[in-house]
Amino acid sequence: MVVGALAACGNGGDNAKDGDKEKALTIYSGQHTEVTEALTKEFTKETGIKVDVREGSSNELAHQVAEEGDKSPADIIFTEETAPLVMLSEKGLLEKIDSKALDNMDDQYEDPDGTWVGLLARSRVVAYNPDVVKESELPKTVFDFAKPEWKDKVAYVPTSGAFTNQISAMIMLYGEDETKQWLEGLKKYGKQYKNNKIALDAVEKGDVGAALINNYYWDNEAKEKGADKMNSKLYYFGNGDIGDMISLSGAGIVKSSSHKEEAQKFMEFATEEKGQQVLTDTSSQYPLNSSVDTKDMKPFSELNPPKEALDLGEYSDGEQALELLQEVGLL
Repeated sequence: MVVGALAACGNGGDNAKDGDKEKALTIYSGQHTEVTEALTKEFTKETGIKVDVREGSSNELAHQVAEEGDKSPADIIFTEETAPLVMLSEKGLLEKIDSKALDNMDDQYEDPDGTWVGLLARSRVVAYNPDVVKESELPKTVFDFAKPEWKDKVAYVPTSGAFTNQISAMIMLYGEDETKQWLEGLKKYGKQYKNNKIALDAVEKGDVGAALINNYYWDNEAKEKGADKMNSKLYYFGNGDIGDMISLSGAGIVKSSSHKEEAQKFMEFATEEKGQQVLTDTSSQYPLNSSVDTKDMKPFSELNPPKEALDLGEYSDGEQALELLQEVGLL
């Protein structure tokens, strides 16, 4: 169920008349609060269209839309992962997005039928402390971190959704046995942390040499502190290794929406340069509109992720990965 709500963005808010509230665009958001707030605030400023945001986990909100059916008050669903969008599209619960929005993005980052589109991308990376581990000592594949020479030198977060997606992709690409062997090696030689921020802090302090995280944890901290004041650096394998796997966040229009014109305008705004710049500036995730400036982040065009492991939903449900993590004793 929907677990929270933010006041409507733009003029009026909670003091708006009932008639005005009925005209507000309702977004179910599983994204980080600050990201959604920044985007909707700028959208309202640009268009005058008010927005009401209801928050929850992406999967929870997608199932809420499915349960509500044609009675759903949602106009837009904005998710952290793409699997919830795939589920809703397969159930016929998403509207086709206008070409004005889709044309802003590379078609590899959208549903083939145009019912949802990726808005942001994040890369798996290695954050490392050069005072503990030299860049020349870092491996050429993420699989090597599960070897004895990395005992107590590498941090990982098995409860992370991105880690689970990576395991799902490994299972599909390399098989369950090889993936299990890697997880067993990480458990034996690596250091487990509760979340990615704590893992990055451990690298910053020199408690551990490297950590397997998403790029935006490091990029956000570098934005706040200044990259030259960071003790750690980012390392990309750069050779198509699954350690550089890309995952997407995306959005779609709910088919039962009673504000489809406004919803289409929102999707157009979220995919054009201005909206995409707001998203990447707020989240330090990669915009999927190639015209947008990523500033001090490593340019998206310079990444070399595994082409066969772009997460468009097939890796995001994570059921098999979770079972394997439990079998190995990491959950």
